[in-house]
Amino acid sequence: MSGMGDVAQPAPRAATTDVESLAPRARPRSRQIYLRALAQDKLALSATVFLVLLIFSAIFAGFVAPYDPAKGGLMLRNKPPMTESREGGLPHVLGTDALGRDQLSRLIFGARVSLAVGFTSVLLSGSIGVLLGLIAGYYRGVVDDVIMRLVDTQMGFPSLLMALVVLYVLGAGVWNVVFVLAITRWMVYARLTRSLVLSHREEVFVEAARALGCSDRRILFRHILPNLLSPILVLATLEVATMILTEASLSFLGLGIQPPQSSWGLMLTEGRGYVTSAWWLVTFPGLVILLTALSLNLLSTWVRAVTDPVTRWRFLAPRRATAK
Repeated sequence: MSGMGDVAQPAPRAATTDVESLAPRARPRSRQIYLRALAQDKLALSATVFLVLLIFSAIFAGFVAPYDPAKGGLMLRNKPPMTESREGGLPHVLGTDALGRDQLSRLIFGARVSLAVGFTSVLLSGSIGVLLGLIAGYYRGVVDDVIMRLVDTQMGFPSLLMALVVLYVLGAGVWNVVFVLAITRWMVYARLTRSLVLSHREEVFVEAARALGCSDRRILFRHILPNLLSPILVLATLEVATMILTEASLSFLGLGIQPPQSSWGLMLTEGRGYVTSAWWLVTFPGLVILLTALSLNLLSTWVRAVTDPVTRWRFLAPRRATAK
């Protein structure tokens, strides 16, 4: 009997050891799921690398830019790309503008303004739109009617035309541009958030929170809002590209960023008079705007795919071994 007991004793220890050995393996997979999914999508990976380099260059523009963006010279005006520097340093890789300023340095410093306007306006418009969408979708009734009629009314006006009118009244400037972009795009967040809240407000976890006596604010911000972050994040990524393009359009029309500050749209405005004689003045700013908007759209597509339970399985499925 004692021999049989000795044989049966190791079984629980083996089962416990197996369970404990499986737990650490699951954690790294959950942490690395997004990195693995990003590595599988080459377009999204390329877009991410480009955006990271762009943001890094904008933050550390003072160290990355080869020249002072405000320093020029009449002897260097409208020089083509790869023109040798008179000071014996790095050549002017992207050429110079009509005042002899280095184009690459101006693009790097202009990224500060363009990206700051894009991200700040999205943060402001997203905060306003998500808050109003949460209130409209959760409380319904008169509050919902008032907010959504305001959304419908403002969406009836062209956003660019409204921005031009407001900037004409307030005057051009960075913060005025941010304010105008925020008040002309909050409606898309409000509509999306309201539609998502309507589908979640009757879920079991919301009813359970009400039964436990949670306040409306806690239910909205601790239970409902976390379930809406994925589609809101996708929309915000797309809106950053929209804001950058809108800022470039406003600056191109002369009501956006004003000198001595620099932005990509302002560079296009200053170079449009030299299209036939100095093509690089409009080509490189336009190319940077195009690549930034394209990268943000590619990244938003990847975020939507990797956060959607319907399409997420493609990134989680193990790779099949190729036959030799």
